[in-house]
Amino acid sequence: MSAIEYDIKTEAAEVEDALRMGDLENMRPLPRISVHAFCESEPLQQLMERCGHDRRMAKVSLRITSGGTAAAANMFATMPTPNLIILETRSSPSTLLADLAPLAAVCDASTKVVVVGYHNDIALYRELMRNGISEYIVQPIAMSDVMTAMTAIFIDPDAEPLGRSIAFIGAKGGVGASTIAHNCAFGISNLFSTETILADLDLPYGTANINFDQDPAQGIAEAVYAPERLDEVFLDRLLTKCSTHLSLLAAPSMLDRAYDFEGPAFQHVLDILQRSAPVTVLDVPHTWSEWTRSVLSSVDEVVICAIPDLANLRNAKNMLDALRKLRPNDKAPHLILNQVGMPKRPEIGIAEFCEPMETDPIAVIPFDIAMFGNAANSGRMISETDPRSPTAETFSQISHIVTGRVAVRKAKRGGLLGLLGRK
Repeated sequence: MSAIEYDIKTEAAEVEDALRMGDLENMRPLPRISVHAFCESEPLQQLMERCGHDRRMAKVSLRITSGGTAAAANMFATMPTPNLIILETRSSPSTLLADLAPLAAVCDASTKVVVVGYHNDIALYRELMRNGISEYIVQPIAMSDVMTAMTAIFIDPDAEPLGRSIAFIGAKGGVGASTIAHNCAFGISNLFSTETILADLDLPYGTANINFDQDPAQGIAEAVYAPERLDEVFLDRLLTKCSTHLSLLAAPSMLDRAYDFEGPAFQHVLDILQRSAPVTVLDVPHTWSEWTRSVLSSVDEVVICAIPDLANLRNAKNMLDALRKLRPNDKAPHLILNQVGMPKRPEIGIAEFCEPMETDPIAVIPFDIAMFGNAANSGRMISETDPRSPTAETFSQISHIVTGRVAVRKAKRGGLLGLLGRK
C-alpha cells in the first residue's frame, strides 16, 4: 500500500469515527431505567456491552441475555418486566407478530419494547407500531441507533438542552491546570457572550477565588454537603459573579475538615450545573480517586495539562490510557503543554513528548513568569492584563476547540509543533 493510499484510508476511518462520536456527543444522559436486551447474535451482544460502558448510560441498569423472543417470554412469565426490552429476532415479517404474542401476554403495560430485526419492510414497521412496539431497527445497526431509540422513548423532546461540561486536570501538581481552566472559562464567557459557570473542585486548596479577586461566603462545599437542598434556585445563591457572563462556584480553600468523598458525590452538582448554564468549566484537582474518576468519566470534554518533563510524560500517558478506557465512545482527552521553554530547565521535545501518547497538543503555552505572575497578583486574566499577547490568543483558540466551535487539525510535518519539537 502506498503512503498516499494509507493516508486516504486513515483519514476515512477518522472521519467515520468522528461521525459516530458526533451522533453521541450531543445526546442527553438517560434517566434511571432498567433495560434488558435479548441478543440472538454475537455482534449485537457486543454492541450492547459497549452501550453499557457509555457515560450516557451511567444511571441505566442494563442486563444482557443470549436468546430471542422465546427466552424473553419464558423469563418474564415469572418475573416483572423492566422499563425497556430490546429484542433481537430473525423472524420473517409474516410470523413476527405471532412470535411476539407470548411476550406481549406477560409484559407490563408500562414496558416499552424495541425490536431489532433483519427485514427492511415498511409495512412490517407500521404494523409493529400499531401493535404497541416502540421502535423497529433493522440490522446492521450502530451503537448510536440503539441509544437514539432509547433517548426517543425516555427523554422529553421538548426538554431544555443540557449545557456542555469541560474538565481541566493537571498531569502533575503545579503544571498550571487551574490557571488554564480559569483563563479558558473567562475566554468562553467573553468571546461567545455565553453564560458560563466555573466550578472549583479543589475544596482544600482551590485558587479560583484568588485568581478572580473574590471572597465569597458560600460555594461548592454547601452544594456537595447538602445535595438534598441543591436545585437551580439554591445554586444561584451559591454563585459569585466574576464578569458579565461568568459565575464562580468557589472552593472554601480551608483545612477545617477532611474532604473525603464517595464516587458519585459530585454527580448531582454536575447535573444541576449542566441544567443551569450553557457551559460549565470544572477545575479538577490533581488526585486520582473514585470521585475524580466519576467526574472525568461523565463530562463532555477532558483537558489534561502538562509540562514537558519525564514525570508529566508518564502521568499524562497513564491518564490518557485510563480515560480512553473510561470513555470508550467519546473523543480522546485534549492535551495542553504549559510552561514550555523555562530557562535552564531540561525539557523533552514536544514531538518526543507526544509520540508515546499518540496525540498532539491543542496548545503550547510558553513559560512567561512575569505575565502570569502579574495577572495572578492582580486577580485578573491574561486577556485582561495583556490582550494582544500570543498567550491571550492561545487561550482564545483553546476556548474555541473545547466548546466545539473549531475542529482540531493535525499539525503537518515541519509546522509549529515540528519546529518546537526539534528545538
